[in-house]
Amino acid sequence: MHDLLRLIAIGENEQLDFKKTITHPDKIARTLVSFANTQGGILLVGVQDNGTIVGVDPEEEKHTLELAAQFYCDPPLTLDYKEIEYEKRLVLEVIVPESSLKPHLAKVKENDWRGYVRVKDESVQSSKMVNKALRSETALTEATRPLNLDKPDYQVLEYLKTNRRITLAQFMKLANISQRRAYRILVKLVLHGYLRLHDKEKEDYYTLS
Repeated sequence: MHDLLRLIAIGENEQLDFKKTITHPDKIARTLVSFANTQGGILLVGVQDNGTIVGVDPEEEKHTLELAAQFYCDPPLTLDYKEIEYEKRLVLEVIVPESSLKPHLAKVKENDWRGYVRVKDESVQSSKMVNKALRSETALTEATRPLNLDKPDYQVLEYLKTNRRITLAQFMKLANISQRRAYRILVKLVLHGYLRLHDKEKEDYYTLS
């Protein structure tokens, strides 16, 4: 099987995204930033969401991607490119390495920069809590390594099946653990898509995703 077909067969996930074409630098910047902030990833340009290969002009796509990486990402990102030919169609493979300068922010509009992380096959806007965790290599390593749930993880998930929300303080009491450990567990569960953080009110709280 052709390498491109093998890649497409995997389907969109935490480290793979398909784009038919790149038209808006501000929108693609969110995807680029989410890969750089999480575990890195590959963008296949010239492939539709359903996996159909339509092909693109790689130079045109690179122009928009570079604009996004340099002017719509802060700090700017360095991308690697590979052109793949399949049945006379060209697909641009864009490699976004995991960054050591986290968190990267994407420009949404003038003077409005936001962080994004990759959750399953989506680029999800991150919270202040997640951005802070991204600056801590220990918290980040714990949050993005393959997920192994232990007792406190199950406790918070079980609690939220019968209760609408939980705060950091409530989780510390429930699991009888330190604030630092409780915080790391919540960051991990948010990054892995189990929980959703709500940080627009006086006190942050969490619900099931």
